[in-house]
Amino acid sequence: MEGWPALKSASGGLVLGLDIGGTKLAGGVVSPGGQLLARRERPSRAAEGLEASLGAIYAMLEELAQTGAVEGIGICAPGPLDPRTGVIFNPTNMPGWVNVPLAEQVERRFRLPCRVENDANGAGLGEAIFGAGRGFSSVFYATLSTGIGTGIILDGRVYHGKSGAAGEGGHVSIDYRSAAVCNCGNSGCIETLASGTAIARRASQIFGPSATAETVAGAAAAGDPRAARFLEETGEMLGAWLGSVISLLDPDIIILGGGVSKIGEPLLRPIRQTAPRRTINPFAAQTPIVAAELGDDAGILGAAALFHARP
Repeated sequence: MEGWPALKSASGGLVLGLDIGGTKLAGGVVSPGGQLLARRERPSRAAEGLEASLGAIYAMLEELAQTGAVEGIGICAPGPLDPRTGVIFNPTNMPGWVNVPLAEQVERRFRLPCRVENDANGAGLGEAIFGAGRGFSSVFYATLSTGIGTGIILDGRVYHGKSGAAGEGGHVSIDYRSAAVCNCGNSGCIETLASGTAIARRASQIFGPSATAETVAGAAAAGDPRAARFLEETGEMLGAWLGSVISLLDPDIIILGGGVSKIGEPLLRPIRQTAPRRTINPFAAQTPIVAAELGDDAGILGAAALFHARP
């Protein structure tokens, strides 16, 4: 497979968008304007190994391809992967996927151009092209979920860096002395302090072993001052992190997606208050920090946006 610049653009026609997860596949047929014309979900069968999960992927793509004449296939998948070659290296939640040339295999089978992107980058591109980032040139996207994944969108394209590994914002440390050690081996990464997993771990010490981000949000809404303060502290950590992002990138907009972002204003408010205080950028207060718009369709639309993005 050739790199992205050499691929025929499908920006004038329908595109199949596929979001590969550890437990489910979500796919759809997407118009150039971002309209989801058909949508399907099925188990990804990832735990069953490479052949079973590839079979599920092919079956979904074949089913979606029957709904209309499509010009390309975009895929968002867990990393690590190389977006330029479409090779998936070794995702932790997809056993057997070791150096799999997914884009090449899909192109050979379906005789259509295929583009593959890291799932967080893809969701960020979807938000930039079709969602909350419409009309903005530079977008920083973060999905606050089990972990924290991020994407940097500049002039309508994902910024990949020299080796394709850019945009791992969840592994930026805000406290290198922290006792919280991230799965990446670094101390004090924002992912290990303020992801959904981290929130549940911290909350279990206050609200009991079954506490989650949802239960804390519910307690805060019910007037529990401990829960309200907990969300304030979480928002302050995220705000300190995003202040550094603003210092570095000065983006037009910051978009927050993922399950944790659904807490809404009790979390967004302290983020917005903290970020301008934790950056040298004197215009930081003018940077919108908003919730994502695409919800569960972000991966599908992001995968399609790989063809609708600027060349």
